[in-house]
Amino acid sequence: MTQPQADCRIYLVVEADPAASQRLIAASKVAEIACCLIVPAAATALDAGAAKPLVAAAQQSGIAALIADDPDLARAVGADGVHLSAARKPDLNYAAARTTLGSRAIVGADVGVSRHDAMALAEAGADYIAFGAPSHLKDRVRARERRDDLIGWWGEIFEVACVALDVDEPAEAERLARAGADFVGVCLPAAQSAAAQSDLLTQIGAAIDAAVAAS
Repeated sequence: MTQPQADCRIYLVVEADPAASQRLIAASKVAEIACCLIVPAAATALDAGAAKPLVAAAQQSGIAALIADDPDLARAVGADGVHLSAARKPDLNYAAARTTLGSRAIVGADVGVSRHDAMALAEAGADYIAFGAPSHLKDRVRARERRDDLIGWWGEIFEVACVALDVDEPAEAERLARAGADFVGVCLPAAQSAAAQSDLLTQIGAAIDAAVAAS
C-alpha cells in the first residue's frame, strides 16, 4: 500500500456567496488548509465582485486561492492560479491557462476518470491532478471506488501532486491519505451551517493526522 503523505492537507472548495469569506476564515481557524478553490454559488456566475474578497481572505490566511475554470478572472483578481474542471476538457485548456497566468501560477486539473489525460497533463506541467466522485452521479459508491483506485494508482507511480475531490466524511479522508493523496478536497456549501462545517473540518483534519501517524 502507498504510504500516506506526510503533508497531506485540506483542499477547500468554497461557493462564492456573500457569506463565503466568513466561512473561509472560520475554516482556517479549525483546520490546516493548503488551498481554496473558489466556485460559483448555485445558479450564479463567478465574477470579480464575488471572487476578489474570497481571494483576499484566503491569501491573508496563508491559503492559496484558485479560481474555477477562468484564467482571465484569476489574473484579474490576483488569485494564485486556476483549477480546470473535467467538464471543460482540461487537456485542451491547460496550455491556454498557462499562457494567461504564467509559469509561477498554480494550474491544476480534474481529469475525471481519464488516466491518459492525467498523464498528459502532468507531462505538460500541471501542478496537480485531481480525481473526484461528484455528488450529481447516481452511483456515488462506484464513483468513490473509482476515485480511490485512481488516487492509489497515481500515488504509487507519479510525483506530481494529486487531489482527492468530493470528500464528505472523515473516514474517506483517512482512507485517501493512506492511499497517497496529497490533498483531500472538502466542499463548504453555502447551505451548510458554520457549526456543521467547523465540526466536519475538525474531524477530517484529525482523520488525516491519524492516517499519517499510523504510517
